[in-house]
Amino acid sequence: MAESLRRLVNIGSFSILQEKLERWLDDYHVNSCDQNVAKCCEIVELNARVQGQLFKLLSLCSSEGGMYGGASAIKSRLLPWLGQGFFAAGASVTADTSLSVLAESAEKDREINDLQDQFERSVNRLEDDLHVNKVENDDLKAELADTQDELHSIKRESTSEKMFNETEIRDLRNKLASAKDEIVFLRSELRLIDNYKHQIACLQEDIAILTNKRRILSSDSFISTSRSDLSNSLSSYRHLPRAASPLSSDDTTQRVRQQSLIQRFNDMFSQDRLDAMDTLRRYSDDHENNQRIISIALNESFTAAKLAFRTFKSKVRTNLSVTHIGPETLEEAVQDYINRNTDLYDLPALVSDVVRALNRNLKVSLPPDVSYNVMSSFIREACKMAWQMSALAHTLDIAIATDAELFDEYKYRRSYDSEYTAPLVNHHIWPCMMQGTRVLVKGEACTRRGASLTSPRRSRSPTRSYSPNRSFSPVRARSRSPSPRRSGSSLSGSGFRSSSRGSPSPRPFTASTTLSSY
Repeated sequence: MAESLRRLVNIGSFSILQEKLERWLDDYHVNSCDQNVAKCCEIVELNARVQGQLFKLLSLCSSEGGMYGGASAIKSRLLPWLGQGFFAAGASVTADTSLSVLAESAEKDREINDLQDQFERSVNRLEDDLHVNKVENDDLKAELADTQDELHSIKRESTSEKMFNETEIRDLRNKLASAKDEIVFLRSELRLIDNYKHQIACLQEDIAILTNKRRILSSDSFISTSRSDLSNSLSSYRHLPRAASPLSSDDTTQRVRQQSLIQRFNDMFSQDRLDAMDTLRRYSDDHENNQRIISIALNESFTAAKLAFRTFKSKVRTNLSVTHIGPETLEEAVQDYINRNTDLYDLPALVSDVVRALNRNLKVSLPPDVSYNVMSSFIREACKMAWQMSALAHTLDIAIATDAELFDEYKYRRSYDSEYTAPLVNHHIWPCMMQGTRVLVKGEACTRRGASLTSPRRSRSPTRSYSPNRSFSPVRARSRSPSPRRSGSSLSGSGFRSSSRGSPSPRPFTASTTLSSY
């Protein structure tokens, strides 16, 4: 009895019956009529089997109580229920057979339910894929329609553009023919312009020859007047007592002029140099050659200005030594006079000297029909600045520079197009400003590998073109015409330059001796 009850509990027939009822309820509205009847019959059959097992257990329980065991409960509960028309299952099936059939039925139901769930999931998945494919198909159809519309519009546009292009081609051909005719006409005019330029160059040469002749004729009278003006200027000079010596580094004139000249030196690098480069670029496309021209022009300006100032200072010292009685020293009186008369120099003569030096230099060149006078404004400003620097008690000067020298980072900075690993200077762009051995303003240089091979010649010495060992030509000394500044002062006449060149020096001029004397 107890073993049969345990097996019935382990099978879980009632739980299976409850699950079947719940599934039937969930699928009732989905199933057909035959499916619902089959579900109901299956549940009834399972219920009958379970009831048959229960009646078998009832019989076993009542037999354990003897002849009348459980009679009262059967009379009060079972018999009234049986009287209502209940029919129990036949007793031909044994308990073991009924339980095994129930277990097999439950297992099959589970398998069927699992297969049904998998089928439903696969169906849902296929329906989703079908929906996605339908959406993609609709999108492709819409894109195809748009593409067809675009194709039709492009065909219409291409047809219209083809018609317009043919018209434009005809117009362009007509314009090309007219442009060719205009080019032929302009070429003929260009030949005429070249002929005019050649005639102008010839006339300029004739004018230069006539101007030199006029300067030679007028130089004799100018020499005599300039000497008298020098005597009058020096005779009217009177030294006034000063709080500090004009030769002192703390002198106000020295400090103020030095600062202004340093600023002017920087302005020439940032503005005047670029203007000169723009001017040279109109006649020469060689950027390096233009940079060399400006650097050499500045060096020659300092050379010419220093030589002219040396002559000027020598004349002032000679004339003041005759009348000087103190209490200041002769050098202080000379410097005081120079500080008061810083504009007594022949600027056009200095510019002409620089232009001639550039013409003699073999490292730079311009086209044959172009003169270095195209950058005369830059040369004029450089000569002014060089003269004022030389007129200071503690002079300012530029460093001596040679091509293919070892690059000095203390004096120069590299240009943007330099090779930063190259140790040698290919060419100098702007010189370095110095006061004695002290660097005040850095210059700029371009370094290249193989600079010694590309520029084997060394640059000229500051006094090379004015060495006193050279022969003196009186015609050359008298070939300068007086400038407006020289007509009002007698300190920088051409006669003084010729006299200084004509007298021999006790020792030859070199770059070191000339610069050390300043």
